[in-house]
Amino acid sequence: MDLSNKKPQIAIVGILGIAVLAWLAFGFFGIHTAFIDNEVNESADGLFDTVEVVETAETAPAPETLEPAEPVVDEAVEDEAVVDPAEEAPTETTVAPEPSSETGTEETETEEAETEEADTAAPETTVPETTTVAPETTVPEIVTLASGSFTGTNDYSVAGNAAVLNNGTEQRFLRFTQFESQNGPDLKVYLRAADGSFVSLGDLSGNIGDQNYEIPVDVDLSVFSSVEIWCERFNAGFGFANLS
Repeated sequence: MDLSNKKPQIAIVGILGIAVLAWLAFGFFGIHTAFIDNEVNESADGLFDTVEVVETAETAPAPETLEPAEPVVDEAVEDEAVVDPAEEAPTETTVAPEPSSETGTEETETEEAETEEADTAAPETTVPETTTVAPETTVPEIVTLASGSFTGTNDYSVAGNAAVLNNGTEQRFLRFTQFESQNGPDLKVYLRAADGSFVSLGDLSGNIGDQNYEIPVDVDLSVFSSVEIWCERFNAGFGFANLS
């Protein structure tokens, strides 16, 4: 049997077979991911984007406005002021009489009347001053609602800590610290319930290092009380941590 004519066909089949095996190994099974670590280091600072801002303003009370009082004029002074000085001038002598005590009293009373009128003038209007206190920014305290430690399953190695953080608002974050897991293809972070239902928090950021995942506000952590590292491609769990 002459195989010389079939050598090109055998070579083509061999190349196709190798290509398929390579795709299965690296594209589907992701064998290479088991030997490559993806290390991350996410900080807990700035996780929560909600702050309480308290603004206060103090206004000084407005001063009382006094109505201008009518000037008080002595009736005696008013009567004397309308007397014609020509009627009282002496007719028999050209020498001016010495000022009498009566005239001095009249001048004194006139000055007192002018002083009283000046004192009762309308006061100046003062615009009240407003003092604004600088806004106070209060950063809410971050507390741990639940926590647990990871354990590997199905002969996979997973270690580290998981904690649910909250700052008094609706926001909650699942934080991994000192986390380390065997790597694999298509790894996800699940919140798992006892009946098998789950909520996916997305792709695992890295198989080594601290990392954060926001928890939807409608997730009941009393029901979904376990964190699981799940390989979605092969439907297999790598490890879990019970939150309590």
